[in-house]
Amino acid sequence: MSRTVLTFGTFDVFHVGHLRVLERAASLGDRLVVGVSADALNIKKKGRAPVFSQGERLAIVSALRVVDQVFVEESLEAKRDYLVEHGADVLVMGDDWAGKFDEYADVCEVVYLPRTPAISTTAIIEHIADM
Repeated sequence: MSRTVLTFGTFDVFHVGHLRVLERAASLGDRLVVGVSADALNIKKKGRAPVFSQGERLAIVSALRVVDQVFVEESLEAKRDYLVEHGADVLVMGDDWAGKFDEYADVCEVVYLPRTPAISTTAIIEHIADM
């Protein structure tokens, strides 16, 4: 029986930290499904538009060999619906979200993975802006 892993993210200014978390998530199952935050959701969540458009971010993430399927995450409130719709056996999130998704343990296993040290999209954007 195959095991579906689902994760979510903006994946803006794609970097090695994104790649590592997706590789680790993929290793937890047979199929990796990724919800990429819609531009509007990113603005609502972070107060700014992504550097790369929703379409570009979907193209980047879907091109990765560890990713089997991508979809647009339109709403934070629909996480449970996304998990059920995609048949998730495992939800993977970064450990900066530890405990915040435990409510979905009734639908699937919830795993929090450590972030890649010393790298973040925000830090990269701020570094580029300071150049």
